[in-house]
Amino acid sequence: MADQPPDAEKNRFTARARRYAKVGAGVGGVAARIAGQRLTGTTGGRAGNAMALAAALGGLKGPLMKVAQLLATIPDALPPEYAGELIKLQSEAPPMGWAFVKRRMQAELGAGWEKKFASFEHQPAAAASLGQVHRAVALSGEALACKLQYPDMQSAVEADLRQLRLLFSLRSRFDPAIDTGEIAQEIAARLREELDYRREAKHIALYAHMLKDEAAIRVPGVWPELSTGRLLTMDWLEGRKLLAHKDDPLATRNRLATAMFTAWWLPFSRHGVIHGDPHLGNYSVFDEGDGDSPRKATRTPSGINLLDYGCIRIFPPRFVGGVVDLYRGLETGDEARVVHAYETWGFRRLNKSLIETLNIWARFIYGPLLDDRVRTIADGVKPSAYGRREAFQVHQALKKQGPVTVPREFVFMDRAAIGLGAVFLHLAAELNFYKLFNEAIESFSVDAVKSRQQAALAAAGLPSPGA
Repeated sequence: MADQPPDAEKNRFTARARRYAKVGAGVGGVAARIAGQRLTGTTGGRAGNAMALAAALGGLKGPLMKVAQLLATIPDALPPEYAGELIKLQSEAPPMGWAFVKRRMQAELGAGWEKKFASFEHQPAAAASLGQVHRAVALSGEALACKLQYPDMQSAVEADLRQLRLLFSLRSRFDPAIDTGEIAQEIAARLREELDYRREAKHIALYAHMLKDEAAIRVPGVWPELSTGRLLTMDWLEGRKLLAHKDDPLATRNRLATAMFTAWWLPFSRHGVIHGDPHLGNYSVFDEGDGDSPRKATRTPSGINLLDYGCIRIFPPRFVGGVVDLYRGLETGDEARVVHAYETWGFRRLNKSLIETLNIWARFIYGPLLDDRVRTIADGVKPSAYGRREAFQVHQALKKQGPVTVPREFVFMDRAAIGLGAVFLHLAAELNFYKLFNEAIESFSVDAVKSRQQAALAAAGLPSPGA
């Protein structure tokens, strides 16, 4: 975004109105095309419709793009042709120019804000859908990451969430196998939370508490005196992209995959907390020696940095109990325990046919965790085909039974598990996932999770999600 004079800032509402008129027309055109195809009985147009929808949304480099990418990673939220097109879209919001950044920083930290830093880089290190990150140096010499939210994001998010209903209405016109009502509510809740940088700072404190004994996982410190509700200043964690290590020796890839497994499953199994955004850009790899004396670093990939804490899901302890019950039920063939797990999660109108359908997906997700041996996550299946057969079977079955309401608490759990599996696929790690998972749930109890969760949330200043 080029530098703008004050008059231009006053006209942002007009610009946004044009933006939504254009997108609404584009999405509406796709909807009209689908309706016409249904009336005439025409088939085979999904690929073209999907490309048209992606083109309509592609002009939005803001919250709705983030929603579109979210939908593309939630199994069966959209038809596969649509998911395939949307997942190609990247949130490439043009960064704010320096004059704009200065005004935004003054609004957050007051006049003379630059004197609070030894240096502050004019060009952003990263730009995304809701904000951008600038490198800076503290007066005391520490490297900092300053995450600055774009202006008017709250109103933009609310407007974009209204567009979300259009996306789901397109989905329902194809087939009503999935009732997306609760999916929409869950996405809206998480996206609104991402706008609150004070809450994100508390999420960082929460993860620092939960992972304080894990040397292979690093969490940045927060600088409260340099942070506000729309500016989050953290330690800058040096690291390289995770995918830069996909051709490393197996031992290195396994070490990084194990750190990822721990970073995800330990907070969930012990505290009922997950990182709900599995984007590979939210992790980086640090070397042994980084953060101590870089000149002495051995350049041996040692662990992972967790970089973004906007999309964190805190579950009632009973939900974690459902995850363990489903695992144990599948492991032992205890059908009553499996049914109890689905009921705990909030699935309604359960019957034998629906349970069998849900179990197809459950066995796919839990498959590596039930297999007591060293293996890759896909175990011989081509990464491009991983999960497709199971997803197709589930969808075909739900078309006959639907619509099935997906409980909102289940949405990000499933999405994050898929994202974690994608990391293992990229790294081609070979691990005993059964052993890792059973170590994570050793001596599990809902009461223990409740106790640890309450202590961790209190330490971070966050409210409890309930029983």
